[in-house]
Amino acid sequence: MRRLLLAAVASIAATTAGADPQYKLLVLAMPSKYHYEYIPVARDEMKRLAELHAFDMEWTRDPKMLEQDLSGYAAVMLLNTPVEELDAAARRGFERYMNAGGNAMLVHRAAISAPGNWTWYEKLVGRTVGNHPMLQTGVVTVADKRFPATFALPDRWVWSDEFYTTTNPYKVRINTVLSVDEKSYDPTKIWPGQVSKPMGPDHPIAWYQRYGRGRVFVTTLGHNGATYRDERYLAHLMGGLYWTATGLGMTPS
Repeated sequence: MRRLLLAAVASIAATTAGADPQYKLLVLAMPSKYHYEYIPVARDEMKRLAELHAFDMEWTRDPKMLEQDLSGYAAVMLLNTPVEELDAAARRGFERYMNAGGNAMLVHRAAISAPGNWTWYEKLVGRTVGNHPMLQTGVVTVADKRFPATFALPDRWVWSDEFYTTTNPYKVRINTVLSVDEKSYDPTKIWPGQVSKPMGPDHPIAWYQRYGRGRVFVTTLGHNGATYRDERYLAHLMGGLYWTATGLGMTPS
C-alpha cells in the first residue's frame, strides 16, 4: 500500500481542458547522479505541451509503472532515465509493451545502456553509446528535413550539449534526423583518464527507426535543465513525440 501511495504521489497527470485528448503518454523520468535538476523544469514544460497539443500525460519517477498494463499509452517516453537501474520486472514490462506494438521515445541519458547488459534495449535504441566529450557548444545539422522533430530547427543550429559518440555493434539501420559537425567543437575534450575519439562526418545525435510493429525516436540532446525552457528544443521534442505517438507528420518524399 505504501509503495502504491508513493507511486501516486510521484505521478502527475496532465489533462487537456475543453478538448478530447488525442492520445496518452507515459513519461518515466528517474533521477540519476548527473541528471536530476532537469526534472521540475521538464515536468512543467511537458505539462504545458500536453495542454497545448491536446494529449494526456502521466509523469512518474517510479519504474514499477513499466510493470503495469501499458496498452493504453500511445507512447512511453524515457526521459533521462538510467535504464541500468531498471530491474528485471520493469524490463520485462517494457519489452512486453514494445513487442505488442508499443512506441518509445528515448531522450538523452535514456539512450545509454552498458554494452551487453540489455542487448534487447541496445537494439531498440539502434546505437550503443560510449563515453562522451565534455559539454560544449557545437553546430547541430539537420539530416532529414522531412521529419517533424526538425521542422522548427535551422539547417545549422548552435547548441550546447554532451554530444554522445556511438557504435553500431548489431548493425541496426537507423534514419538519422540530426547530426553534429565535429569541426565545430573538440570531440576529444574529456576528463583525465578517459579517451574520447571523433566519429567523423557520420555522427548522428537524433534518429528514428521502426521496431517490430512500433516506432522508436531517439534524441541524445537534453543534458542541461535549462534546455527544457528552450522553445526550439521543446519543438524538437514535440515533433519527435508527435511522430512516435501517432506515426504522422512526415513530409512526403
